[in-house]
Amino acid sequence: MVASGSTRRVATTNSSARHAPTAAALATGRGLPRVLQILLGAAAAVVVASGIRAANEILAPVLLALVLTIAVAPLRGVAVRRGAPDWLATVLVMVTAYAIVLFLAVSLAASLVQLAATLPQYTDNVDELTAQVHDALTKAGLASAPTADALQQLDLGKVSGLVADGLSALLDVLGSVFFLVTLLFFMTAEAGSVHPRWNVLRRNRLELADALTGFASGTQTYLIVSSVFGGIVAVLDTVGLWLLGVPLAGLWGLLAFVTNFIPNIGFFIGLVPPALLGLLDGGWKTMVAVIVLYCVVNVVLQTFIQPRFVSDAVGLNMTVTFLSLAVWTYVLGPLGALLAVPMTLLVRALLIEPDESAHWVDLMIGSSPPTPEAAGVPAPDKTSEQALDETPEGTPDRTPDAAKPPVPDPT
Repeated sequence: MVASGSTRRVATTNSSARHAPTAAALATGRGLPRVLQILLGAAAAVVVASGIRAANEILAPVLLALVLTIAVAPLRGVAVRRGAPDWLATVLVMVTAYAIVLFLAVSLAASLVQLAATLPQYTDNVDELTAQVHDALTKAGLASAPTADALQQLDLGKVSGLVADGLSALLDVLGSVFFLVTLLFFMTAEAGSVHPRWNVLRRNRLELADALTGFASGTQTYLIVSSVFGGIVAVLDTVGLWLLGVPLAGLWGLLAFVTNFIPNIGFFIGLVPPALLGLLDGGWKTMVAVIVLYCVVNVVLQTFIQPRFVSDAVGLNMTVTFLSLAVWTYVLGPLGALLAVPMTLLVRALLIEPDESAHWVDLMIGSSPPTPEAAGVPAPDKTSEQALDETPEGTPDRTPDAAKPPVPDPT
């Protein structure tokens, strides 16, 4: 009986030892098939994205306040190092954040209001342009009844209505400005206590702290690069539009600066108002000149040069940058276009960089191909045979006699 009980205990112990790794693997998810892991991850991403989209009226201002606080945070350190008291440094950071919000809101609102107010003045020009288009199509033999009907339905009132709808959407976004201002007040006021919290986090979760540090520095670098290129584009566009005689040239240059923070498609958003006014005020030649100006300046700088600098600065390739624009605009609404790159950096910092098993994702979305060392591939070691082959001729053989193979007897 004693032996039987002992045998049962041994069998139970062996069974537990066999199943313990399996249970641990299932608990961590590593024992699941790869296909099931991918499906579960995709389903979780869809659920989270749907939840964020449902609450974007609250989350979008929160994330915008976070990005603005990160952007102006270095000013606090500069002020403190110059001898300013903590309260003055906090006020400086707070005022700067509010100034950025005011600048963005006034720039977009003024552009839409001025465009809506200016378009009705060119009603007669629209009729003349419509007649010119119809005559040109008739001479080319392309005029038809449907074409004539379509030209007759062109109405600046409809365009003004679209502009009014855009202004209404902007006002809806700014409707949560009180919430945003309150958030900025608390976030900037508590910016001074970030470093002590950060030190505690580094002692407990070093990988996560380093990833969040990279997110903050990457966001600041992205905003600086976008501001520099936006300023260059704004000055060149303003001078070019002024030389072409396009109305409100300075305002459209300001709009070009703001839309420069929208990756890839900001150029098209900034082009529409000046091109439309150039058509109505100066005719087809002026509109074509505006389009050429924006293609030369904005496309070259914003589409070909700036994305490369942004990709190198934040560590994201251009394809991921473009896709992030579509995803975050869908999830967060209009503010998602401005927050696309910072939010992608935040997701990478929270989900990818602290997890060693997810580093392969970082290799795929990075701005440059990884080196073997970065990918975790050890450098190949030279075998003794390779080392022997690379021995220069004339080098004496220092192999011990005991290690040399015996020489066969020729007889």
